[in-house]
Amino acid sequence: MRRYQWGLLAAGTLAIAVPAFIVATDRGVIAADHLDPPARTDPDVDMTPDKAADIADIYTWNTGTDADAKLVVAMTFAGPQASNLPATYDRDVLYTINISNDGNPSTTEFPIEIRFGKNGNLTGVQLKNVPGATAPIEGPVETDLTRDNGAIKVRAGLFDDPFFFDLQGFRTTRSTGTLSFDKNRNFFAGQNLTAVVIEVPRSAVVNGTNPVTIWGTTARFGGQI
Repeated sequence: MRRYQWGLLAAGTLAIAVPAFIVATDRGVIAADHLDPPARTDPDVDMTPDKAADIADIYTWNTGTDADAKLVVAMTFAGPQASNLPATYDRDVLYTINISNDGNPSTTEFPIEIRFGKNGNLTGVQLKNVPGATAPIEGPVETDLTRDNGAIKVRAGLFDDPFFFDLQGFRTTRSTGTLSFDKNRNFFAGQNLTAVVIEVPRSAVVNGTNPVTIWGTTARFGGQI
């Protein structure tokens, strides 16, 4: 297990965590995260929840706006879970990080497709359509994979869950109508999840002054979450 690091990750100037969409807009969006939809992912509803396909959060930030600036995107899933449990790698789930840069948030110019697989006893990850990459990126999990002399970096593996939220306070607030959040109470503390973290040149994604929209989806044979 590791935290979100790489010297470059710690240098981000903007960090936004949203379940499915990252976009500046005044219109509503459809989103799902953390045990959504319950009929597929919530253990209180489904006795065999689809843990692997359950998205937790999408995080994204950039390291600046100059020619050397990087865009970092992290997609987390299959959590939270106890820190003594392994990462989740399901070969039958397609993870997609969707990036739109044409000004229309409903389109996808960069559908980054992520799949896991086995090579003997080793588990590997494959990413297609990574901005700036001329070919799919493949390699073992729990390893920093680099391309183009380090301009592109990818890592898939077990991470400390970075999300902070007082779930007890939320449930109490909802049931009583009295605001009951405690800033020192974090439901996700000490828990892990699986994540894919991607770093690419910012220049490979930006398109003039168009806003950049980023969201994640998962799909399994027979349906999509």
